[in-house]
Amino acid sequence: MTVYYAMLISAVCSYLLGGANGAIIFSHLIHHEDIREKGSKNPGFTNYKRVYGNDIIAWIVLIFDVGKAAVCVFLTALFFRNNYDMWQFGAAFAGLFAMLGHCFPLWYGFKGGKAFMAGFATIWFVDYRMALIATLIFFIVLASCRYMSVSSCTASLTCPIALLCIMLAEKTFDLKVWLLCLVSALLVVIRHKSNFEKLKNHTESKFSLKNK
Repeated sequence: MTVYYAMLISAVCSYLLGGANGAIIFSHLIHHEDIREKGSKNPGFTNYKRVYGNDIIAWIVLIFDVGKAAVCVFLTALFFRNNYDMWQFGAAFAGLFAMLGHCFPLWYGFKGGKAFMAGFATIWFVDYRMALIATLIFFIVLASCRYMSVSSCTASLTCPIALLCIMLAEKTFDLKVWLLCLVSALLVVIRHKSNFEKLKNHTESKFSLKNK
């Protein structure tokens, strides 16, 4: 199998699986509602938790969205490593398409979420050191301002910067992988455009582990 054929299969499968949305699925199953019509109308963990409360289902939504991307990324990375010695590329490539599927899902009329959780799953397979740095930044920013949108975007933009530093330090710079990481980070930021407007208008909700 040529690498381009493998990329096509990975792109399609990652996009379709990435389009399965935990918040939409469980809002229909448990509450017989569409989360996209509630709260901020974003079908993601944060809005699900705000609308329906901090119960076990909200955390299942988070695990579902992280897990679906992790499956796509791991299987693709493993295949690309065994056949083309391109683990990082396979992981970054599948991750981007899983994120696109989450943002623009075929299953739900192309109206999806913001892909941060799918991206969070991806970075651990691309480079765990980048993931550790981004995760640390995420929690520092979240603890400081309690805005999930600001934390998500800051952590996402940290990834290509951290990866570039790691690659240059080890003299293993791979433009393809870095560009995939950059595009993925920018996708998360662009998807949070409405949150930036709310921040500007002082109407953005703060994140809390305790309350709706």
